[in-house]
Formats: sequence, C-alpha cells, structure tokens
Amino acid sequence: MTPAIVPFEADAYLDWVALTDAMWQAHSLPKAQISDSFLYRGDDTLLLRSAWINGLGLAVKAATVFPENPASDLPRVNGGVSLFGDDHGLLEAVVDFHLVTKWKTAGDSLLAARRLARPDSRNILIIGAGTVGTNMIDAYASAFPDAEFTVWNRTTARATEMAAGIPGLQVATDLPEAVAEADIICCATMSTEPVLKGAWLQPGQHVDLIGAYRPDMREADTEALTRARLFVDSRDTAIDHIGELKLPIAAEEITPDHVIADFYDGDAFARQTPEEITICKNGGGAHLDLMVSRYILDAWRAAQ
Repeated sequence: MTPAIVPFEADAYLDWVALTDAMWQAHSLPKAQISDSFLYRGDDTLLLRSAWINGLGLAVKAATVFPENPASDLPRVNGGVSLFGDDHGLLEAVVDFHLVTKWKTAGDSLLAARRLARPDSRNILIIGAGTVGTNMIDAYASAFPDAEFTVWNRTTARATEMAAGIPGLQVATDLPEAVAEADIICCATMSTEPVLKGAWLQPGQHVDLIGAYRPDMREADTEALTRARLFVDSRDTAIDHIGELKLPIAAEEITPDHVIADFYDGDAFARQTPEEITICKNGGGAHLDLMVSRYILDAWRAAQ
C-alpha cells in the first residue's frame, strides 16, 4: 500500500459541522488508548502523542512548539501526523500537520460549544489575536451563522491587525466589559497566568478554554471554574497534564470531581438550563488527532 500524502490544500474539502459530527460519532466507539510524552527545554516543547481506537485506526503525532519562532518568521508549531489502518497496521497516510492542528483544535472547541452554548448565542468574544483565534471565528460561524465577533488582545495593535483582515470583526479594549457582553467567550492565548476572571462572567455564558497546554499554563482563574459547570474534552488528557485544572487541584481549590463530563459521557455533556455558565477545557489529546485525521483522509479521498 502506498501511503497517501494529504496536503494542506485538502482544507478546501472540509466542513466544520461535518467534522464535529464525525468527532461525536467517533466517541461512541471503544475508548481510545492514548500515550503522551512531553519534553521541555525552557519554553520549547516536544510533544509525542499516540492513539489507537478500535474501529478507527492508529495515529502518531509528533509536534514541536517553539514560542519564539515567529520572531524569525517561522511557525511556532511544527510536526507531522502518521495515520495507520486499524485492520492491518499499515501506514495509510501522512496528513499535513498544520491541517490536522487547525481542524482538531478549532473542531474540538466547536463540538463543545454545539453541546454547551445556548443555541441563540450571538455575541462571541475571542481572547487572543493569533492563528487559533482566527480559525475559531471560521468554526463558530459555521454553527452560529448570526454571530457577531469581537477580539481582545494584550496588544491592541495585534487585535486591530487581525480585525483588518476579517470583515465585521470588532476590537475590544476593555476586557471585563467585553466578557460581560459576550454569549461565548473563547480563550486562545499562550498565557501562564489567568486572563479571564470569574467575577466578570454572566449567567448563560459558555467559555471555551483552548490555549493552555503545559502544566504551568492557565487562562481562567479558580473563581471562573467554580462558578461554572465544568467540562473537558477528555479527563485523560486535560486534568493531570495541563495547568488549567492541575494547578487549582494541587492547591485544593477544586477537585477532579468538579469535572461533570467529557465527550465520552455522551448526553451528560450538555447544557441543562439557559442561565447556567458552562466552561469546557480543550485538552486536545491524541485521540482527537486520530479522529480528525481520519475525517480529513476520508473527505480528501471522496473529493478526488
């Protein structure tokens, strides 16, 4: 078997709602076996993530995260995803890393928002004017077609630059005020200290926490976590490895039992009332890379 090489250009054949439907269906399969390892050199990170889902196949993702790369006009994140067949273990495809990362990261949070945000959500705030924030605008717009978007960034000039390239995107300069006015709040930063305060949250809001991926990183303070009904995409990847939950648990400010459900819990992963605040931490485990890579390969093959 000659492995397929799936380029970033396959992006044109993909659909956000179809992706999240496929991800939700994949969570009805036997629970993934996953293995993660992390190596660090200062602020630089090597992540090696593997997953095996019976009925879907195997994936191995190697990723390097070098936060200072943009200063040299290089991508912050690089790597590759190998997809293997479930029946025979043969290499089926090498899928463009940045394509998988784009659709996995945004699709993960969009799936949570489709389950947790109020269906009438209209005002969406993006905290962080990076690539992930841009992708989230595209993703949210597919499921919330009447949405209006605002971006806040620590550096207002960067938010203004982002807004110049996206019609209708507004720039916020007062973060507490922007949070209070939003229906959906998406944090996509590289912060190690909380930028979102629980005191700012309002009834009926949904919060997507995306940016934190290291044990020393978090975007929301403990008050936000305790005021909301708390969800994660996967308990196995979000609780013990990422500072968003790991730090407040270690400080005995919350316990793992504060997490109500993950995607594997099916209908328990849902909003109960219009007034409640919901938060989902996007941990982005290897099982999601597998699910998304399989969706991308299937969509790309269907388009050929």
